Amino acid sequence: MGYFSNLSISTILLSCTIWSISILQISAVRFPINVWPKPTTFHWPHPQAIPLSPKFTISAPRHHRHLSAAVHRYLRQILTEHHRPLVAPPLNLTSSPPLKTLTITVADAAAPLAHGVNESYTLDIPSTGAAAVLTAETPWGAMRGLETFSQLVYSKPPVVACGMRISDAPLFAHRGVLLDTSRNYFELDDLLRLIRAIGMNKLNVFHWHITDSHSFPLVTPSEPELAAKGAYGEDMKYTAADVKKVVQYGMDHGVRVVPEIDMPAHTGSWAEAYPEIITCANEFWWPIESEWSDRLAAEPGTGQLNPLNPKTYQVVKNVIKDVVSIFPDKFFHAGADEITPNCWKSDPSIQEFLSKNGTLSQVLEIFVNATLPYILSLNRTVIYWEDVLLDENVRVDPTFLPPENVILQTWNNGPNNTKKIVSSGYRAIVSSSDYYYLDCGHGGFLGNDSQYNQLPGFEQGKGGSWCAPFKTWQTIYNYDITYGLSGDEAELVVGGEVALWSEQADSTVMDSRVWPRGSAMAEALWSGNRDEFGKKRFAEATDRLSEWRYRMVCRGIGAEPIQPLWCVKNPGMCNTVHPF
Repeated sequence: MGYFSNLSISTILLSCTIWSISILQISAVRFPINVWPKPTTFHWPHPQAIPLSPKFTISAPRHHRHLSAAVHRYLRQILTEHHRPLVAPPLNLTSSPPLKTLTITVADAAAPLAHGVNESYTLDIPSTGAAAVLTAETPWGAMRGLETFSQLVYSKPPVVACGMRISDAPLFAHRGVLLDTSRNYFELDDLLRLIRAIGMNKLNVFHWHITDSHSFPLVTPSEPELAAKGAYGEDMKYTAADVKKVVQYGMDHGVRVVPEIDMPAHTGSWAEAYPEIITCANEFWWPIESEWSDRLAAEPGTGQLNPLNPKTYQVVKNVIKDVVSIFPDKFFHAGADEITPNCWKSDPSIQEFLSKNGTLSQVLEIFVNATLPYILSLNRTVIYWEDVLLDENVRVDPTFLPPENVILQTWNNGPNNTKKIVSSGYRAIVSSSDYYYLDCGHGGFLGNDSQYNQLPGFEQGKGGSWCAPFKTWQTIYNYDITYGLSGDEAELVVGGEVALWSEQADSTVMDSRVWPRGSAMAEALWSGNRDEFGKKRFAEATDRLSEWRYRMVCRGIGAEPIQPLWCVKNPGMCNTVHPF
């Protein structure tokens, strides 16, 4: 287990009980019960609640392994969670008999968990005691409906909101969380806890940035030396069995696991096993008395694959083959960000190529042309970071990137780069560092950093964090990822991901860095950040998010608070009424 789950969960669960008992009589805000993310259609003309029968059951299609696992998990949670909201819902109990059954029907039980799968559902909970009905097109939509039903259950003994009909479906098909497990290692249980929280927030992608220059923790059977020499330690590796557990756990929660093997840059860890295929390996990243443009890497940890060495492709293709064999998802993230020119220029073979009027962009094109077709031959769609097309120094010609097979993930320049990607005909995943980077605003990790050695009163600027300031939940919630796009261009935005890069993060802070800020993106991408009148709804979302954060904590997710508890006890008193 990770640090948080080992040391803090029991204390936090106890505090959940104390908090709920102490403020049970608080008057309610205008939303009688919280569902996060907010459903797209919520029809509840006469709010009431109905007791759950002690023999409450969930009837669902059999013979679907992952839906059956979800049903068992939710049934146990519904009957034992005994959640007491921070603000007690002002709901009267019906005089009807207790609710005995939730019946699930699925139209297409064979639908695979894949990009674009139908996640819609309809949930009817009558006030008469008749069976509640959850109807979905696919098992994955049924899982989203189960999560909604679970959030409508509260109290001890449990009751559930009734007399309602919810029709729900996401705005965007791709809604994810990126976690970097190379710079700092995360235990397997940390990854599973992250997936559990992803699922309960109705997100559907765990983007696993597995390798980087700092470590190579993934054991690949065809190239075992990469992890044997590139991992931080023998107990800091992910085996094929570990990956299988993560993938299956993801499917049990309706979460796809998309692997990223970042290359050809960010590959310094490969040099521990194959120094001959890596340029500028283990060099000091920014030589003394040199300009920023003379750096060998974007941060400490140098090394880039050499596209001109035939051995490179032997190793790379073995890695790709192994990764595809253990990750069933049809998306493969191949990185291609932050090519640092001087790293390649330091290699004699590349120097010779450049002396014959070659360019570094052509070097990258050689690499893409040798690897992209191979990945496509394995029936995968390839995701690259935007740099492969938009970098000002090293980029490929668009003819090397067929839009039907390539998706670009944007992280720079906010909506401007999204616009460049989709206007070029490519699908886009939005991870703008201006809005969705969760590591920003925590200072820098460089030692001996003279920018901190200043006289009192100096302007601190970004405080050493290149992407500062800290991205608050409201910043994330209010970002419109299709801003400035035409209707046709917006259709090419498949979704977004918040990203936790781990230079200054590990299991001790993972939960609090991701949640509930990841929840803010989850609602914005599921049902939007505007009300039925087109007005931003971040004001009313505040109390709902506080309640949802509290429930996540009670479920074992160490989400950080967004306000003092006093604010929840005094609805509206912590809002500002002055524009800034």
